[in-house]
Amino acid sequence: MKSIEIYDPAMCCSTGVCGPVVDPELIRISAVVHNLKKRQVNVSRYNLTSEPEAFVSNAAVRQLLTDEGPEVLPLIIVDGEVAKKKGYPTNEELEQWTGITASELIVKPKLRLEIKTKSQ
Repeated sequence: MKSIEIYDPAMCCSTGVCGPVVDPELIRISAVVHNLKKRQVNVSRYNLTSEPEAFVSNAAVRQLLTDEGPEVLPLIIVDGEVAKKKGYPTNEELEQWTGITASELIVKPKLRLEIKTKSQ
């Protein structure tokens, strides 16, 4: 099974999908990570703000940050090897890495809402 590690730049929360203006790319990658985990893919995501120890403890990440600075983020590592720098993977790249089709990666979670009326 593939192992994917995502090293995010400094963000206000673990996904970056908060605040008055949300980057649609962060919404996409958050949904894709959720769908990968549902498919039993080993995905870890680290935020520089809240988990700096993950950046320091990985020698490749630490070296890239030293050499290229925080502009190298987001950084994607697949099976221990740097697969992408300075951007999140496309759905097609994730399909190549995992074998899960791009259309399956972007399936939106179904929500079930229950509405109760006063008479209930």
